[in-house]
Amino acid sequence: MKQPFEQAVERHGGTVLRVCRAVLGPGPDADDAWSETFVAALRAWPELPADANAEAWLVRVARRKAIDVIRARARHALPAADLPERPAPGGDPGGEERTVWAAVAALPERQRLVVAYHYLGGLPHAETAALIGGSAAAVRRAAADGIRSLRRAYGAGEYTNGAPR
Repeated sequence: MKQPFEQAVERHGGTVLRVCRAVLGPGPDADDAWSETFVAALRAWPELPADANAEAWLVRVARRKAIDVIRARARHALPAADLPERPAPGGDPGGEERTVWAAVAALPERQRLVVAYHYLGGLPHAETAALIGGSAAAVRRAAADGIRSLRRAYGAGEYTNGAPR
């Protein structure tokens, strides 16, 4: 039996937000992608099969919405004035958390995506490979390289206050 949509948001909202932040970085773009993910998911929810893996499905939707944001960045000018932002549903990462997100954002794109989809999104290597292309073995290698880079960079103190030294 399929769970109610509200329960899916509560159960998987954090995972979806982590994936959006890993792909787009912390901030309003990730928050927008999170919102757009659940708006699209709400529309498609009635047709989702009862035996579907809701978390994996939501991570795929989040990936597509994050790509939409990346494409939109290329088409639109950035605003010049800073506006006060509302806090994100999961809170704005600050302090220690911001340094981790900065280290993830500094990874090469393939490693960043593998970390986002496999470690933060919980997708198996085979599904991650299907999303980003390549084999499960290549995804495992990229995951290992990404985690090793994060351990080296974060453990060596290369990041302070969310920015590289």
